[in-house]
Amino acid sequence: MRILVFLWLGLSSLFAVDATLEVVKKFANMPSIIVEDSSTREVERGLTLRVYKMLVGDLKVSSHFNVQEGGASSFDMVMDYGAYRQKKVDLVAKVKAGREGSGILAELRLYDVNSGDSVFAKSYTVAREDRYPFVAHKMAIDINNYIKAPSIDWMNRFVVLSKYTAPSESQIVVADYTLTFQNVIIKDGRLNIFPKWANEQQDAIYYTKYLTKPTLFRYNLYTGESRKITESEGMLVASDVSADGKKLLLTMAPHTQSDIFLFDTQTGTRKQLTRYPGIDVSAHFIEDERRIMFISDRLGYPNVFATGLDGSETVEQMVFHGRNNNAASAFGQYIVYSSRESSNEFDTNTFNLYLVSTKSDYIRRLTANGVNQMPRFSQDGETVMYLKHNGAQSALGVIRLNYNKSYLFPLPSGKIQSMDW
Repeated sequence: MRILVFLWLGLSSLFAVDATLEVVKKFANMPSIIVEDSSTREVERGLTLRVYKMLVGDLKVSSHFNVQEGGASSFDMVMDYGAYRQKKVDLVAKVKAGREGSGILAELRLYDVNSGDSVFAKSYTVAREDRYPFVAHKMAIDINNYIKAPSIDWMNRFVVLSKYTAPSESQIVVADYTLTFQNVIIKDGRLNIFPKWANEQQDAIYYTKYLTKPTLFRYNLYTGESRKITESEGMLVASDVSADGKKLLLTMAPHTQSDIFLFDTQTGTRKQLTRYPGIDVSAHFIEDERRIMFISDRLGYPNVFATGLDGSETVEQMVFHGRNNNAASAFGQYIVYSSRESSNEFDTNTFNLYLVSTKSDYIRRLTANGVNQMPRFSQDGETVMYLKHNGAQSALGVIRLNYNKSYLFPLPSGKIQSMDW
């Protein structure tokens, strides 16, 4: 797992600083954990090393542990708790993994050095060997749950992304958050863009395919069925899905300029929510789905606005910093958005991410340079994922809002068009 790590620009935060305190309640300081390789057969070592390295990376990304990489130590070895205490180690995680058919059977044993106890022994299976990152992600979640730290369940979620492969051609890919696991689910030589998870279970997506008209499809990951939903002239993007999966927010341009529409997946009917003779795009449900937030150029430049679902066209400006804010995500009172900070006519412009509160004048810059776009809050609001572009290459960025750290996971080849998680 290739990780680039950055410490944050600012150390102040209105987010839950108490999260760190929750981690250390069980321990005097941030707990120190050592991860050890417990493979006993040569045939196990390569696979165990991959799971081991991924687990070490996950624990570091969690920001809840001081992580050490240990050596070989089989399950049968007697635990010398005194030796670990001298090294100021709080937890020991022993890992091994082997092939089982076409899949993996892995084991984790966790020891609490301070109490001198074996905490748990768990087995993990996946049906395909290339899904080994999810074995490590589940291990990290279980270890994290033992110390009662804030949830890192987001690590076990799929990321869906569109990746350019040639001019006017892109694939839809399902991946883990590190991009180590990647599975191409749509590959037909066409332009397939803007994938969006259709539900919490992550068993289906919506995406736009460019045929004679932009056409929205719903694809079932388990059956492989693609079903046409609707089509539109000019532009068609599903930007958000209601919690019950019955409503979509669509950006459509049936009459040249784009507007926001509410689409009923049960009846196939749609309701126009904005009627601005300019650009309205990228709507998201906010405030328990009572209103929507979207991007509009109604001030003469892109910015973040909100309106109700009644189509009344009463619009509220949500962000008052920046002169080109072209993407946003919301969680509670917080908005994270991408803002262009340069105007280079012949070179790449800089886009940075900012975090603001709708209840105060609080504003915080989250990135320092480069092209940072499409921010997405995690379900618990403690983490932001985004796209970082560098020339023709892309990376997924992960910002841990409570811990002043961010991580980049580069895509080995190609450029990401858009993503959802």
